[in-house]
Amino acid sequence: MTIARNALLWISENRKLRETLPQYKFIRRAVSRFMPGEELVDALGAAEKLKSKSIKTIFTKLGENITDAAEADETVKHYTDALTHIEQRDLDGYVSVKPTQLGLDLDEGLCYRNLETIVKRAHELGNWVWIDMEQSAYVDRTLRLYSRIRSSFPNVGLCLQAYLYRTEKDLGDLLPLSPAIRLVKGAYMEPHNVAFPRKADVDANFFQLSKILLQNIPRGVTFGVATHDKALVSRIRWEAERLGVSKDQYEYQLLFGIQVEEQERLAKEGFRVRSLISYGSYWFPWYVRRLAERPANVFFVLRNLLRF
Repeated sequence: MTIARNALLWISENRKLRETLPQYKFIRRAVSRFMPGEELVDALGAAEKLKSKSIKTIFTKLGENITDAAEADETVKHYTDALTHIEQRDLDGYVSVKPTQLGLDLDEGLCYRNLETIVKRAHELGNWVWIDMEQSAYVDRTLRLYSRIRSSFPNVGLCLQAYLYRTEKDLGDLLPLSPAIRLVKGAYMEPHNVAFPRKADVDANFFQLSKILLQNIPRGVTFGVATHDKALVSRIRWEAERLGVSKDQYEYQLLFGIQVEEQERLAKEGFRVRSLISYGSYWFPWYVRRLAERPANVFFVLRNLLRF
């Protein structure tokens, strides 16, 4: 399964395949399971349906590695406008941004100014912004961005990846800020000297980091559990109960269209559930990374790819 996962991650990073494979109809049909459409209005409509089931949302426009400052400006405008639409529709919906969408590959200062514009607008509206974590080469710069913006604004959270060896130390360094953390396993191809190669080790580290986060909730930490691994969800739930952390003190941040019944069940049981809705035309790399995270889909996708 590791071979298949690595093959899919390689596909997600191959520029030529990014351009050609999305043209196949079976791929475009398959991606509709994970995203309601390419436009913000599609995501807003999906969020309204989830609201009726007591499931909150996070909106993210797909795209990364922008190398044009004007395009970064367009991304900023998109998110500030999106925050207004979320407010107008009375949705409990945050936005989530990638630093490379905001120009991190161009200039860290430019990226910070763009991020600050979005966070300020969210703060005006009583809303939140989450910062995604990208490949390991971006971790230090992303941590600097987060530490700087968190010192000025309380309404901003950060994604951390459990498959990186460094993450426990990074989390420890962030704790004095009373951070908001979305914990994921990690979805990029990383060398073995940077990330745990074995799933069992990633799972063990995810649980260890979750324990640290749960223990620090009384000290102001915000914790978003971002995994569909039912075994981990169950262990974290029981650990929270053991520590006396109530259902409304942390939340499950899960992907739109995956384990829908489980999301609805958690919401009905009184847990805070937030569905991450992705949209946009730059969906192929994101889609393939999602497939690499779900072993049940890997062989189906590879079979279909080999037909072309």
